[in-house]
Amino acid sequence: MANRPLADEIRPQTLDEMVGQRHILGENGILRRIIESGNIPNMVFYGPSGTGKTTVANIIARRTDRTLHRLNATTASINDIKEVIADVDTLMAPNGVLLYLDEIQYFNKKQQQSLLEFMENGKITLIASTTENPYFYVYNAVLSRSTVFEFKPVTAEEVRPAVERAVALLAKRRGVEIECPPEVTDHIAAACGGDVRKAVNSVELQVNAARSTGGRITLTLEDAQMLAQRSAMRYDRAGDDHFDIASALMKSMRGSDPDAALHYLARLLEAGDMVTAIRRILCSASEDVGMAYPQAVSIVNACVENANMLGLPEARLPLAQAVVLLATAPKSNSVYQGISAAMSDVAAGKTGDYPRHLQNVHADSAGMEREQGYLYPHDYPNHWVEQQYLPDALVGRKYYEFGENKQEQAARAYWERVKGEWEP
Repeated sequence: MANRPLADEIRPQTLDEMVGQRHILGENGILRRIIESGNIPNMVFYGPSGTGKTTVANIIARRTDRTLHRLNATTASINDIKEVIADVDTLMAPNGVLLYLDEIQYFNKKQQQSLLEFMENGKITLIASTTENPYFYVYNAVLSRSTVFEFKPVTAEEVRPAVERAVALLAKRRGVEIECPPEVTDHIAAACGGDVRKAVNSVELQVNAARSTGGRITLTLEDAQMLAQRSAMRYDRAGDDHFDIASALMKSMRGSDPDAALHYLARLLEAGDMVTAIRRILCSASEDVGMAYPQAVSIVNACVENANMLGLPEARLPLAQAVVLLATAPKSNSVYQGISAAMSDVAAGKTGDYPRHLQNVHADSAGMEREQGYLYPHDYPNHWVEQQYLPDALVGRKYYEFGENKQEQAARAYWERVKGEWEP
């Protein structure tokens, strides 16, 4: 078929032709062994686009000689499922039906429940695929009857043979010689973001755009770079990538790795998601740096204000400054631990009445005033005097512990001296 997409034509026909997924499809991979046994359970394939989920489903159907039905949950309905089930036990599916349901996360609970009866009686074998975490998006009853396999982005080294096969197939299809220099092959393989389909489509687009000279086509690095712009980005503001990149940015700043932090900031900004970057940066200033360098909050806030005034692309500069500052600053989570412990007590009902001397003086009714007994700290040396502040039920409870950094140890020494000198 002349207009058949190259990515479909080049699709592997056997497990040995697959690229990537060696953790489950390698020589001793668990999924490979299951497929070779011929006893196929209901499965959920989870992972990014272009990593081989559909290809593996096709290979399973051929190896087990089952009729393959493909549905996409973005457009399919319960009636479509019923039509598939109607083929069961007929000449249309003598060896059973393999239903490949793509993007199952778009099926609502009722639609997913409609699959259960037939999954249980074995009349159909379901292979559902999703680009989102199935434990969040797939109905529990479906998950409990399925085995989940994660498909990971394919490395550039693994993509390279697919690029070379695509070039060879197009050359044969067109009857011309196609030269693809190593640096072009490497760029296409690296820039696809682990998506083999993207890499193959990029080859096809470049060949279609190239001019033939004397029956020869030469692919150029300039064209490869132009077509690959942003293609390596996998990002969905409502999906796993959003949370993964945000988490990676936060943890890189917390882990004091400025290079990794800048990388994840760049990925967020490339996707135009400045808001997520700002939220993580502002949070890290208090959660991860905190009292070890309290001035970080003011500096980071100024960087964020500058970024909002500038807008992208210039906003990348003050945001990068904030990220580097936080990644290289001394760290303390004493504030985070303190408020977490306090909120845990409050949530558990550990509160109690306010000490009388801390209550608002206007709490007393006219004519019913009582002596509060409040000691005004500024009337005492070093502006401190010992008195009870926590409710009776929590007297002695410690929430804040001084961190081991220079800033907090200096504060600790100061207060130990002041409180040690106090005399009633």
